[in-house]
Amino acid sequence: MGMSVRQSRKMWVLVAIGGLIALLGLGIRANFGLFLAPMSADLGWGREVFALAIAIQNLMWGLGQPLAGMVADRFGTARVLALGGLLYGLGVYGMAQASSPSTLYMTGGLLVGLGMSAASFSLVLAALGRIVPERYRTLAFGITTAAGSMGQFLLVPLGQKFMEAYGWSTALIFLAVIVALIIPLSTAMRGRAEEAVGAMKQSMGEALREAGQHSGYLYLTAGFFVCGFHVAFIATHLPAYITDRGLSAEIGAWSLATVGLFNVFGAIMAGVLGNRFQKKNLLSLIYFSRAVIIALFVLLPISSTTVLLFSAAIGLTWLSTVPLTGGIVAQVFGPRYMATLFGFVFLSHQFGSFLGVWLGGYLFDHTGSYDIVWWLGVALGLFAALVHLPINERPATRLAAAE
Repeated sequence: MGMSVRQSRKMWVLVAIGGLIALLGLGIRANFGLFLAPMSADLGWGREVFALAIAIQNLMWGLGQPLAGMVADRFGTARVLALGGLLYGLGVYGMAQASSPSTLYMTGGLLVGLGMSAASFSLVLAALGRIVPERYRTLAFGITTAAGSMGQFLLVPLGQKFMEAYGWSTALIFLAVIVALIIPLSTAMRGRAEEAVGAMKQSMGEALREAGQHSGYLYLTAGFFVCGFHVAFIATHLPAYITDRGLSAEIGAWSLATVGLFNVFGAIMAGVLGNRFQKKNLLSLIYFSRAVIIALFVLLPISSTTVLLFSAAIGLTWLSTVPLTGGIVAQVFGPRYMATLFGFVFLSHQFGSFLGVWLGGYLFDHTGSYDIVWWLGVALGLFAALVHLPINERPATRLAAAE
């Protein structure tokens, strides 16, 4: 039976609100790379201190994600998102007051990371996965992910303007207020997402065992580690890399904004193509493309033009992995425990993020260069391109038998 016009309208309104939550969460997160150089210089720290704080943030985001997913799958998404918005805002405010590395680790690392895990776009995707029919699911995931990237395009230049006008501390306070808007928006994720929780009879333990015995789930988890390495390293260190090479801080900000803008197209395109072609093959193509793009960026002479071309190209592949990865999880195992299962895949992503961010700061402080990390990113991109190819996208035996 098809959806009524009213049901369809309600569904797409919820997709839009979920996209706005993703816009705020990912848009504010994308700003942190702008603060690496000025905070490190003003507070007299090496770059490894700020990089370690962001690495801890990514790690806590990853460690908290499966727990947040389990709570959301059992009790509903809205409360978890609201708590996440509160912790996220408090953590960013705490960064503005940081006067020692340990304070930065606690606020920008621990508190922001836990807040992001509970206010994560992956919880929004899981809620939408229970609301949106399968034929629209990957497209809805793509639209939501694209909205998150639009946040990067809109909020990174805003963060740069705040910093130029008021300094980095006041800029962080403004960003904390903006991200706290997730709290009232989260109330919209009540209702059908909550009502659908009991729709399929399978325990959480059974779902985890089923996924753990599925080779495709393990391959997907390994590949998402690489996505985290790429995205976190570039988001945190690209602005500093650009200014190190003699270009302006404004170009550094616009590079991140350009990544976000072009990933709007990349994420929607991934959502559309994911309904027509095998998602695993699209993921392999994305990771191979990243390896080529990064290699060309490192080899070519740097200029404003090459920076923006790199940002546009990498932006097309940036978070376009998310609707495809989430789509495979929902397609193979069903939407009932998607928040939990995608949470563990995302944990791998955040281990990669931790390594990419911290290693970038550590190697820069010890070698004065990011070259090793760039080339490691190329090698990992090729690895990820290969590891997705054996994935079996057919629904699990349990789902096939129920049809």
